[in-house]
Amino acid sequence: MQKINRNVVLALLSLTSLIFLLFQLCYYKFYLSQKHVVRRFLGLISSHNIPVYLIDPLILGLVDKDIEQIRSSPDGPSPECKYFCAPRDFTTFALLDKTWKHEWLKIINKDPRLDGMDDLSGMEIPVHYIFKLASHAIHLVVFYERSGNFLWHGPLRLKQHMDRKFVPFRKLHFGRYSGAYEKPELLLVSIDDLKVQIPKYPSSFLEEMSHSRFLECRYREARAFFQLYPDDASLEAVEFRKKAKSLLHLAALTLNNLGVKFWLSSGTCLGWYRQCNVIPHSKDVDLGIFIRDYKADIIPAFQNAGLPLKHKFGKVEDSLELSFQGEDDVKLDIFFFYEEDDHIWNGGTQAKSGKKFKYLFPKFTLCWTEFVELKVHVPCETLQYVEANYGPEWKVPVKTWDWKNSPFNVQDNGVWPIDEWDNVIQIY
Repeated sequence: MQKINRNVVLALLSLTSLIFLLFQLCYYKFYLSQKHVVRRFLGLISSHNIPVYLIDPLILGLVDKDIEQIRSSPDGPSPECKYFCAPRDFTTFALLDKTWKHEWLKIINKDPRLDGMDDLSGMEIPVHYIFKLASHAIHLVVFYERSGNFLWHGPLRLKQHMDRKFVPFRKLHFGRYSGAYEKPELLLVSIDDLKVQIPKYPSSFLEEMSHSRFLECRYREARAFFQLYPDDASLEAVEFRKKAKSLLHLAALTLNNLGVKFWLSSGTCLGWYRQCNVIPHSKDVDLGIFIRDYKADIIPAFQNAGLPLKHKFGKVEDSLELSFQGEDDVKLDIFFFYEEDDHIWNGGTQAKSGKKFKYLFPKFTLCWTEFVELKVHVPCETLQYVEANYGPEWKVPVKTWDWKNSPFNVQDNGVWPIDEWDNVIQIY
C-alpha cells in the first residue's frame, strides 16, 4: 500500500511537472512571438524611414511606471521581456506620415479637412492599417494635422467586403471614435531590447487619450440649412465673424494657459452645430465652464490679455457669470455651470431688479471639435444640449432673443437679497 502511494505521488509529481513545462513552452511561444512580430514590424518601418511611435495604452501604462529608469538607461531597464510580452491581441502604433505603401488591411475614410459647404465630396485617405502575423496584430493609427494645429485620427469603419474576423476589432483601443491630440514630444527609448519612440510623458498621453473623442462639424446639414436660410454675406456680418474668431482664439489661449477647461455654449455652440460658423447676428461669443474649474486668476488673466471686465454677476457659490469687452461691440460671455444629481444648470441675473434665472441642461460630457481653425470642446451630447436651450425649433434662425424669456430651459430662481447687490451685481 505504501509502495502504491509512493508511485501515485511520483506519477502526480511527474504529471504536474509536465503540465508546468508545457505551460512554460506555450507561454514563451505565444508571448515571445508577440515581441517577434513587433520586432519585424519595427524593422520593416525602419527600413522605409517611416516615423511611427508607440501609443499602445497597455504598454505605455507599464512603461510609465518605470519611465525614470527607462530614460536613464540607454539599454532599457532589464533584459527580460516585460513590456512587449504583456498579454494582448495587438500592439498599437501611430503614424505621423502618409508614406505607408504596404497593402495590409487598410481602412480608409473621407478626409474631413477637405469637407465644406461648397464641396462635400471629401477625398478618401487611409486612417488605419492592420498588419497580422501568426496570432498577433499591429494596429497602425494614422494621424493627420488639422488647421487648428493639432493631430486627428479618424474612426475605424469596416467596409462591407472586409474580413470582420481578421482581428478582434472590438478590442482595439483606437477607432471607435475620431480622436484629437496635441502634437506629442517624442522620446527614443530601448524597452525589451527594442528601440522605439514613445510620447515623452506617457501619463499625459494616456490622460489625453481618455478624453480624446472628436466630433466633426456637420457640413452636410449646414449646407442644407443655408439652402433654406441664405448666409449673411454683408460686410457687417463678415467683420463680426472676423472679430468673433479673433476673440475666441484669444479666450482659448487665455483659458488654456490657466489650465481651465471650457466649451462652446449658447449661441456659439448653436452656430457650430447648426451652420458650422459663427451666427452673425449673435453679437457675442459664449463659453461654458464648470464651476469646479473656476480660478480666481481668470479675471486678471483676461484683463492682462486686453479684455476689460464688462460685468460680473452672481458669486462662485451661485449663478456666477462674467462678461468681457472685446473689440468694438463684440463681447465674451462666460457662464459657469453647476452640477446637480440629475441635471446641470447655469444662472442669469437681471441687473436692474436683482432677479435670478436658472437654465437647466441634461448632464453631458465634453468632446473636441474644430471651429474657426481652433481645437475646442463642445458637449458630446450636442443635440440634447442645443434642444434644451433652444427647443425643438432650434433649426429656425431667431434674430430677436430675450435671454430672460426666449430660452426653452429658463426658470425663475428668486431675487438676490438687496444687501448682496454690491457683491453679486457688478457693472463696469
